[in-house]
Amino acid sequence: MQQVLKVHAKDNVLVALRDLAKGQEIEFNGEKFTLQDDIPAKHKFFTQDMQAGDEITMYGVLVGKTQVFVPSGGRMTTENTKHAADPFFFRPYNYSWQPPDVSRFEGRTFNGYHRSDGRVGTANYWLFIPTVFCENRNLDVIREAMHNELGYSVTDKYKQKTHHLLELYREGADLSSADLDLRESVYPVNRVFPNVDGIKFLNHQGGCGGIRQDAAILSKLLAAYADHPNVAGVTVLSLGCQNLQVADFLKDLKERNPKFDKPLHIFEQQQSQSEEQLITEAIRQTFLGLIEINKFERQPATLDKMVVGVKCGGSDGFSGISANPAVGYCSDLLVGLGAKVLLAEFPELCGAEQNLIDRTKEEASAKKFMHLMTAYNDAAHKVGSGFHMNPSPGNIRDGLITDAIKSTGAARKGGTSPVEDVLDYTEPAVKPGLNLVCTPGNDVEATTGKAASGATLILFTTGLGTPTGNPVCPTIKVATNTALARRMSDIIDINTGPIIDGEKTIEQMGEEILEYCIKAASGEVTPKAVLLNQDDFIPWKRGVSL
Repeated sequence: MQQVLKVHAKDNVLVALRDLAKGQEIEFNGEKFTLQDDIPAKHKFFTQDMQAGDEITMYGVLVGKTQVFVPSGGRMTTENTKHAADPFFFRPYNYSWQPPDVSRFEGRTFNGYHRSDGRVGTANYWLFIPTVFCENRNLDVIREAMHNELGYSVTDKYKQKTHHLLELYREGADLSSADLDLRESVYPVNRVFPNVDGIKFLNHQGGCGGIRQDAAILSKLLAAYADHPNVAGVTVLSLGCQNLQVADFLKDLKERNPKFDKPLHIFEQQQSQSEEQLITEAIRQTFLGLIEINKFERQPATLDKMVVGVKCGGSDGFSGISANPAVGYCSDLLVGLGAKVLLAEFPELCGAEQNLIDRTKEEASAKKFMHLMTAYNDAAHKVGSGFHMNPSPGNIRDGLITDAIKSTGAARKGGTSPVEDVLDYTEPAVKPGLNLVCTPGNDVEATTGKAASGATLILFTTGLGTPTGNPVCPTIKVATNTALARRMSDIIDINTGPIIDGEKTIEQMGEEILEYCIKAASGEVTPKAVLLNQDDFIPWKRGVSL
């Protein structure tokens, strides 16, 4: 197995692919380096003596500056390295792109749900939307009732474990060594409506209080979810007096899709006879709606109908080397086939801006990206933060020392194709090709925003492991390393560790990822996040969130 990797010819750091010991002599491309420190796998060491203030280059770009003298073979740490990134500016489009060979996928189809406006969903969901947090409890009551009775609950095995503990407790048995594995149950398959993939609930903490702009943004977000191609019908619960009025939601929904024609049931609690009457009627009307949408069946669709969001979370030092570039190659294949790819997480594009600007076809879109990035970072600085503070403690422990290192590796998920469009939060993707979507880097806020722009699948890379999913957009977890894929096999779908181990190429893994996407879009395989009902939803208030 190769010990180290140089990502780009211009780099003055090497990445350790496995744990390396202090004093060990490393040979790479005819040069020898004596390690001055232990270098854990995923971390970097310098290939030359670095003086204080020297520029650190990785992925071929500036990612930081040394703060003190560090000898060749010394480990990059937060003590000797600080974030730095090159300034960015607009220059006329002059980007040449060679699409990958897509012949293997030409003529292929996936089996999806065709909607009246021509879009194709990868799932068929009924969606519950509260216009205000006051209705969350009512949604919880409805969720428990409908999930349990209609076969969508995944908590039975934990109920069995608890029941078993209760029995042992009553018997006076030793609970600390009780064998609970014997009470495992399989995921339920006894669904009453086989063509309804789920009943989903958008619990949130908004709709009232805060500022009116928060409610306005939330309204557009909820309208985007109601209009999502994976959603076949909607039930809305409103209190009545909140900032986000039903009329506002309906106005945003009509503006987003003037031909919206899905079943839409609205219940306002302050106009109802009682809470029981409200919940009873919501269940009754939704049940009738489920009967209707269960009549929909999957039909073949060409791959250009796919809309795939790309996301990373719980990132590590291998993210930009294995999973992200493999997903990036899959992104290029999708673009070559006429599909849409959504790259978001603007705080995690810091350091990659110039490359993306140079790839943006339209001047207006390039300048829109520059404006959104600058305004976002400025807002962070005004409250004493900034994009440079994005890496989490877990990121740093696993080798992502600066935001520019994290961001430049993260941007590789978007591949190398031209940027066709730049979208602000909740704006729909309408142009085939690579689209940039303004969202925070935060896992759930980002996936929430990608789905709002129309992603019907999300490829989510992780090096440390994360259980994040989305209510209406099946989320596929891609591990950066084999150890993680084995340790957290219950949440990981695809392992790109063979790239690190030298067993597969980035291109081979990218093709395998696309094959999995086609199966997931067809309902032939179910991502772990979907099996576990990992339905995470956090609206962005447009405050500072990295």
